[in-house]
Amino acid sequence: MSTVFFSVSPPSPSFPPQFHFKSFKHLSPLKTTLKRPLFSTTTRSSLHVDPLESDPPLPPSVRTFWKWLAEEGVVSSTCPVPRMLWINPDTVAASEIGYRCADLKPWVAVYLFLIREKMRGNSPWRFYIDILPGRTDSTLYWSEEELAEIKGTLLLRMTREMKEHVESQYHKLFPSSITLDGFLWAFSMLRSRAFSHLRGQLVMLPLVDLINHSASITREDNAEEINGPAGLFSWDLLFCLKSTMPVKEGEQVVIQYGLKKSNADLAFYYGFVEPNTNRDSYTLTFNISESDPFHREKLDIAAANDLGETAYFDIFMDRPLPPAILPYLRLVALQETDAFFLEPAYRKSIWKTLELPVSHVNKELVCKMVIDACESALSGYRTTVEQDEKLIQEGNLGYKLEIAVRVRVGEKRVLQQIEVLSRRRKLNWISLSITMRGD
Repeated sequence: MSTVFFSVSPPSPSFPPQFHFKSFKHLSPLKTTLKRPLFSTTTRSSLHVDPLESDPPLPPSVRTFWKWLAEEGVVSSTCPVPRMLWINPDTVAASEIGYRCADLKPWVAVYLFLIREKMRGNSPWRFYIDILPGRTDSTLYWSEEELAEIKGTLLLRMTREMKEHVESQYHKLFPSSITLDGFLWAFSMLRSRAFSHLRGQLVMLPLVDLINHSASITREDNAEEINGPAGLFSWDLLFCLKSTMPVKEGEQVVIQYGLKKSNADLAFYYGFVEPNTNRDSYTLTFNISESDPFHREKLDIAAANDLGETAYFDIFMDRPLPPAILPYLRLVALQETDAFFLEPAYRKSIWKTLELPVSHVNKELVCKMVIDACESALSGYRTTVEQDEKLIQEGNLGYKLEIAVRVRVGEKRVLQQIEVLSRRRKLNWISLSITMRGD
């Protein structure tokens, strides 16, 4: 893999890329339809197109932003972003409000910093902040009528819980001069545009955050930090974007926003989904009941294997089950007849033991737990899989409705697949037990 040299002609609003939906123009972070996002270039002298002479003309804020990037040395053949232009927790700590943010969660500190810089007329980042959208297509901004289309989905629960969390953080921390809408704006900007490649921190990077997503990219190792020139006489840490696949000169450079993200994640953070089923997912939740007579023993075993009293398992369509789900369910389902597995003598080896079926009673309980969870989740949707598939086939859905339909039908397909599999396993185990007893 090699570092790709970039030119930009001009910065693209396509966030995400065009192949997702017909109503692509609504995804623009610049709220205007421009041409051609980040392009590769193979030589250091190939910045041959003036992005300020585009058709249609760039908005004034984008023209100013482009000039600012050129002055800072970012718009060059390699498009590196020097550390002095990054916006991350380190940036906040070094700023005038750093001491006020010392006790805040890092992401909250960055939100406050973004809001402050947006309000400042002389902010060093003002030209970048001026081109940021006023809102995103995330479900955080959907109306109640639009949210009704994702009733019963994990996406709706995620959206409501995150809005409540953002509001609670806002009311705890911020004065009346900062509005809740402003705080939500900062949240959505960071969550939809930031990279997390740098030392595990979320960091916003002017220009680089305009790069598009593509489902064709199957790797995420697309960035690195290097030491290099950051201006005429300065040297700094630089963020460099890398292509994970061959790119011809003049082709758009794209990245992968996250291979482990479900369609619900993509809709929540970025405001789009992919039509392919490998993004279909559902998170099953199970817990060790406090009324369980072996609650403490089971909790200790779960904790020793990086699980808790409540455990969440992301199930994706046509993918293997998470390795820990069956051992955890077998642990939860252990009854008095199998309680000897919980004795101290077995503690070191019990998880390995739980990777295989424990007993007839235990397997039946595990299957019942999964079937009950799937039935309960499926009962919460307002439509069936068949109804949603018909809507997709007929087409002509509005942009947000298409997102809603694809997310909810994907969740239901996953739930149905898990339920069918569990019923088959239960039936096979019962048949085997009957045969062994000679009934």
